[in-house]
Amino acid sequence: MVEQIFCQNQLIAIIVSRQFNKPGTHFFTPNELSQQLAYMHHPTGKIIQPHVHNLVLRQVQYTQEVLFIKSGILRVDFYDNQQHYLESRVLEAGDIILLVTGGHGFEVIEEVEMVEVKQGPYVGEQDKTQFIGVNSCEVELLEYSRL
Repeated sequence: MVEQIFCQNQLIAIIVSRQFNKPGTHFFTPNELSQQLAYMHHPTGKIIQPHVHNLVLRQVQYTQEVLFIKSGILRVDFYDNQQHYLESRVLEAGDIILLVTGGHGFEVIEEVEMVEVKQGPYVGEQDKTQFIGVNSCEVELLEYSRL
């Protein structure tokens, strides 16, 4: 229900299946990542104390993004930092992915609605380097466990 994708011991992405369901709070990311991803499942009546977040200076090296798939089907192609194709996965409605390092590209298999969350501010074309990706016929599609 949770898959971590690595390339040479470097975390590329974390996929959380729509079927993940455990009580309590579960963080999927190590503390050193600048983007944190957690799942929370609490019973009726649970109190989360009111709070404010303190001003803490953080240094962000790379933009990391989270995609929430609302509907449709999306293929995600993973690349290493040298833009070499690694493998692909298919995400469906309810799935979540945190893109940590390396490169990524997408093909919409079935009309998709998704929400993206990433560090800002977004600086347009200065924020990323585009490159030519894998041809659809060369895709190595691996299914992740949805058990």
